[in-house]
Order: sequence, then structure tokens, then C-alpha cells
Amino acid sequence: MFSFILNARRSRELHQWRNLTSPLSNLLLPQTSPPFATSFSTATASDPTPEDEKKRKTFTVHYLINSLGLTPKLAESISSKASFDSKQNPDSVLKLLRSYGFADPQISTIIATYPRFLVENPEKTLRAKLHFLKLNGASSSEITEIVSKVPKILGKKGHVSITGYFDYVKEILQDQDNVKQTNRTRNVSVLRELGVPHKLLLNLLISKAKPVCGKERFEESVEKIVAMGFDPTSKKFVNALYVFYELSEKTIEMKVCIYKKLGFSVDEVWSTFKKWPYLLKYSEKKITQTFETLRECGLMEEEVRAVVKKYPECVGTSEEKIVGSVETFVELGFTGEEALMIIKRHPQCIGLASDTVKSKIEFLVGKMGWGLKDVASTPIVLGFSLEKFILPRCNVIRALISKRLIGEMPAISSALTSPKLRFLKNFVKKHEDVLPELISIFNGDCVSLA
Repeated sequence: MFSFILNARRSRELHQWRNLTSPLSNLLLPQTSPPFATSFSTATASDPTPEDEKKRKTFTVHYLINSLGLTPKLAESISSKASFDSKQNPDSVLKLLRSYGFADPQISTIIATYPRFLVENPEKTLRAKLHFLKLNGASSSEITEIVSKVPKILGKKGHVSITGYFDYVKEILQDQDNVKQTNRTRNVSVLRELGVPHKLLLNLLISKAKPVCGKERFEESVEKIVAMGFDPTSKKFVNALYVFYELSEKTIEMKVCIYKKLGFSVDEVWSTFKKWPYLLKYSEKKITQTFETLRECGLMEEEVRAVVKKYPECVGTSEEKIVGSVETFVELGFTGEEALMIIKRHPQCIGLASDTVKSKIEFLVGKMGWGLKDVASTPIVLGFSLEKFILPRCNVIRALISKRLIGEMPAISSALTSPKLRFLKNFVKKHEDVLPELISIFNGDCVSLA
């Protein structure tokens, strides 16, 4: 069966998959990039200025390089998730981890996975969890080995969850040590041959559904996913595996029929599924409720389907969130028609936090001077990072205007949606002989010409 799945991809070796061993200790290697998108800071005053934030990040980078020997690239990555301007708390974190026997390379792995530990109280986060593992019989060597390989253990909440997670990973490592050929190790070998990354394999190993523990069902699910063209290196591949493994064929057919009743063709259902496999996980009630909510917001039937095709994640969005998104745009001064235009053109706006939308509108309209209609016609800009993307470009534009190198504010699409190379050509390189500071402004090394 798997020779069919992996046609042209090492089919000969995979045909002998029963004899494959899975180096699970390698499989459980930590993620090289932190999974957190949220930034943490030690600032307690009002919103920090860009200069203050830059100073904290610089301090954090230097601290991580000097204290743990991290590479500048990794230190910068961590500083974007958690920054601080004092070494008191991070020193306490490192001291605590070292007291439990963790070596600096192991500590680096933990911090790279959970940067927030650097700015949280270690007594309330780390010590309590590590102490609990010891009370439940884990030796110091087991704790340092397993936690450093799977730092996600420290992110679990609740004693039952922590010990269950720890024991499960311990069992996996013991299986490898004893060279036990279970379904799990064979299936993991198959997924590794397909090219599924370590960090995604880890999620499969510790999930409650445990799809890698099955045999026939696992094989059938993987065969379907590969046949549909999912990229094994993407998270969508794993999400699709969950769906096919957990849902029976009858249930999947029923979910497809629900979307057909709502106006989708079968091909449209599956093409949308490839964008977001969890499309089929929701109940008929939740699916129909989402469609009804979008209609109540003012979208026509065809427009609702178009929104779902563009942003299928909206099916899992609450009614309050969808309605709240439209209300936020109206509160900010958009007409009802403009609010719907935003949703239709860039439905991902439904998933944006209200405060995020407000801060971007305040900047784009209040400080840059673009009109609400400009934003409504190019709503994709609301999905861009204000600090990392919008500010650098807008600082360049403002510098050009202040020096009268351009006569008026360019269209928002030219300033914010043009590719990086085109923006640099039109707004930086074109004027760098007169204003050489432009590239520094664009890179964030200089925020003004003063």
C-alpha cells in the first residue's frame, strides 16, 4: 500500500518499512524557532516608544549571547518574543534551571521554545512544574533529558497534563532504547520518509487522538492525503491526517453534503478543504450558523461562499467574533458598505483583534492621512505587522515628503502592497543619492532624519 503512496519517493526502502527503526531521540529534537507569536516584555508603564522597545531588544540579545552563548540570529528571534531591560529575572530563571541540572545547551533549547519564561516569575512557572515531576518519581537525569528534548512539557497546564505528557514522551524514548517495533515507531518512520518535519511529528506523538498508533486506519488516511497532493512538510498535511483518521467515511460524506446544500460543488469543498482541512471537523449546526451570521451581516449567498473559499477558517469563528469585526469597522467610521467590502476582499480581517485593527487604522488614517475608502479598497494592509512592515515603509514615505522629494502621499497600494524590491526601487534607490539615510530608515536603524 505504501509503495503506492510514495510512488517515486524511495518506494523500495519504504516497502520494507517493517524493518525500519525510528531514531525517536532525533525525532524529538526541539523546535529551532519559537512557536509563540505573542511578544512578552517587562515594561509595566504605558505603551513603550519604538526607541524603548529597541533598547530592550538590544539588551536582551546581548544578554542571551553572553549568558548562554546563543547565536545572534537565535538571540534576535527570542528577543522579538520576549524582551527585558534588566537581568534580574532572567538570571533567576537560569539559576533555577541550572540548579535542577540543566546544562546551558539544554537551557538554550528550553528558552528558544518558550521565550516567555525569561520574563515570568520562575517560582510560579518553572519551579512548581519541575518540583512536581520530581515528587512523582522522575529522576534528575530523566527530567533534564526529557524536558530539554521536549520543552513543550513545561508549557502544559495542570499536574495531570504535565505528568501524562512527561510519561508519554518517556515511554517513547524507552521504546527506542529497547528497539520495540510498534505501530507507532513504524508509522513515524513512514512519516519521516515522506518528509514530515520533526516539530510536526512531535505534535502527532503527543496528541490525544494518537493517529500514529493505528495501522490500517493510519495507512488509509496517509494514502488519501498523499493522493490529494498535500505537502508533507506543511502543517496542513498533519491537520488532514487528523481529520481522516478521526472521522469515518460516512461522516466525511455527510459533511461534504452539508456544504453542497449551502451551494458548494464537491470540487469546491475539496479545494477549500486543502486550504484548511479542519473545514470538515465542525458540526452541521456550527457550519450553517456561520453561513447565516455572514448573511445577517449583509453578504449575499454567493458572497458568503466566496468568503468561505478565501478564508475557510471563518467556519470555526464564533458568531460574536464575526459580528464584532463588522461593528469595529463601523465604529471606526467606515460605512456599512465599506465594512462589507473589507470582509469580501480580505476576509482574514475577521480573525484580527479589535485593538489591532484600531491601532492600524489610527496610524494609516490619523497619522499618514490616507482615507477610510483607501483602506477599504486595500484591506490586505490590515493584516500586515504595524511595527515590522507598515512603519518602516511609512517612515520612508514621510522622510521623502518632509524633504519634498515627492509632492504628495502615494496611493496606499503603492506604499504598502508593492513587492519589497519594487518599493525599494521606487522610494529608496531612486532618492538615495539625495537622501542616503533612506535605507537605514527602511531597515529600522533610523526612525527619523533628526
